[in-house]
Amino acid sequence: MSKAFGFRDYGGPEHQGFLDRPAPVPGPGRLGIAVRAAGVNPVDWKIRRGLLGRNRELPAVLGQEAAGVVEQLGEGVEGFAVGDEVFGIALAGAYAEHTLLAADTAAHKPPGVPFTRVAALPVAAATADDALRQLALAPGQTLLVLGIAGGVGSAAAQIARSRGLRVVGTASDANRAFVESLGALQVRYGEGVAERIRSAVPEGVAGLLDLIGGPDLRAAAEVLADRGKLVSTVDPDGAAGLGGAFVRRSTTGSTLTALAGLVESGALDPQVTAVYPLEHTAEALALVEAGHARGKLVIEVG
Repeated sequence: MSKAFGFRDYGGPEHQGFLDRPAPVPGPGRLGIAVRAAGVNPVDWKIRRGLLGRNRELPAVLGQEAAGVVEQLGEGVEGFAVGDEVFGIALAGAYAEHTLLAADTAAHKPPGVPFTRVAALPVAAATADDALRQLALAPGQTLLVLGIAGGVGSAAAQIARSRGLRVVGTASDANRAFVESLGALQVRYGEGVAERIRSAVPEGVAGLLDLIGGPDLRAAAEVLADRGKLVSTVDPDGAAGLGGAFVRRSTTGSTLTALAGLVESGALDPQVTAVYPLEHTAEALALVEAGHARGKLVIEVG
């Protein structure tokens, strides 16, 4: 049997725990991998709470981002071999000893990059990359990131900087040094945020990447001259109501390969701030669910 961490019913943490299941067998176009690392994301606890629908077969294994070693190839798979080190979106849960990846959206791990770093890319960094391409800002323009201190925000700041953008981000004052380490200017979030943004960037911002939604999104949108340059990853209705759009996900294997290349070159640090063994998955997920995680948390397996 293969150990995994998931949930037996929708709701709070009381419904989650460890599960035993057979190692998933890859069907056509799939890779069966032994997981070495799994990224932790807010979407994971939202799935468990049923906030993204309640149509999953239960019990279900949690986790979206997985990196590991190919053990089995499904029919028709090309470009991969048993023993390859790979990463991608997990199709059978990532908080597990074994899972499945789709071959067409998986990528090879660069030899010099640890599993724990590439496991932070398929959701967080790839979402940031999708949003930045959707905003299509020109070098020299200013990007505002709401909630910059998390996994998506820290990746967005670095990718934007690598493309010649100036970056301003909202975060708590406790995260000022962390935000500045990303090459961005920190502005305290909360009531009065629009006035603080105007003071920090009197010339205005060309694009807004929203990672928190709600009142801060509505307030920050006031400083944006072109509401069409607003993309949200969390609040589709709020973004649409302000004239913006929800992020369009389009991650492919080539996207992940490019992001891993940025990590390998040093242009992108996935900001993995803590690594937990599989046995402590609940602790890592609790920190993300409470909103207390800085950067990216990763589960190490085996």
